[in-house]
Amino acid sequence: MKDPFFIPQIPALSKAVQPWADRYGLPTLSLHIHEVIVFTLFYTFIQMVISPVLSTWLFPSHYPRNSRGKKANWDAHVVSLVQSVLINGMALWVMFVDDERNQMDWQQRIWGYTGAAGLVQAMATGYFVWDLIMTVSYLDVFGLGLLAHASSALAVYSLGFKPFLNYYGCTFILYELSTPFLNIHWFFDKLNMTGSKAQLYNGITLLATFFSCRLVWGTIQSAFVWRDMWRAVHTAPDAGYAAAAALNSTLADPDENMMAFATDAGPIPVWLAGVYIASNITLNTLNWHWFFKMITAVKKRFEPPKPAAEKGPNGAVSSAEATGAGKALGAMRKRRSTIEGMVPDSEELREGTIQ
Repeated sequence: MKDPFFIPQIPALSKAVQPWADRYGLPTLSLHIHEVIVFTLFYTFIQMVISPVLSTWLFPSHYPRNSRGKKANWDAHVVSLVQSVLINGMALWVMFVDDERNQMDWQQRIWGYTGAAGLVQAMATGYFVWDLIMTVSYLDVFGLGLLAHASSALAVYSLGFKPFLNYYGCTFILYELSTPFLNIHWFFDKLNMTGSKAQLYNGITLLATFFSCRLVWGTIQSAFVWRDMWRAVHTAPDAGYAAAAALNSTLADPDENMMAFATDAGPIPVWLAGVYIASNITLNTLNWHWFFKMITAVKKRFEPPKPAAEKGPNGAVSSAEATGAGKALGAMRKRRSTIEGMVPDSEELREGTIQ
């Protein structure tokens, strides 16, 4: 399927980036560099203009416009919410309508390319370019952990322009189906809606999507990609792909031949497969760890409160009893009918965008 982006390639821009793409073995980058730049600028515009204007108008008493760190964190959540909705919608659309992608065999899933899947990858790359710039600009707010995350995520997505695992880009983007609900949960807290029914219902949806998309879907698809990569480490693409492209110039066009960029490819390097699989296992392990922490926190929400302290004969309460009652009251306040605290912080779960 051809790239459906409404802005066509800019020849001068593609030509300018081509030497750099050739040097680092990223041939499809020149086809999508304009999209990477457009989405980086789009997310920057949301952060610097849309979020401050709309947030000040809609939530004038809650938007922290006078606090540099809190404002940056709020704006970053707005961008994350918009990005996760956009890229999830695009990934689902491509998975349903891209017939070429849906007919890929295991070799095409590793070395193949379609313009539509490339667009999804460019959208994600543009987001991580913005994320890296944002994290560096506010390093005192977001810290070294998120800087490492932004850098590694950008590096992983850049490898897709080889092209490499172009097919699986849309597949693993669906990890992000839980991210909109995570951001909404965060905004409920900031809008003093902690403990509301709306936050509870959103929290149930968050847990359901987290479990189904990250744990069930993610684990199954990880097994599929491991299987394909095992084959690709030991086998080069079929020589017929290269022969067909050599005999027919039309088949050298990536819009006509999904394997146009694999004509001289060999087995994938062991280090590349190892890095990808190690990152994938790490992410899946973290997802399971986070989910069990959620379950533990949910159980605590339903524990019965401690009995109230009893009064003595003169109606007084002993200091020990008062201390115990105070602790119980504090625990009850922390255990309000909400999912607050039973999910990881938004910044932690932003690691879920690594594929």
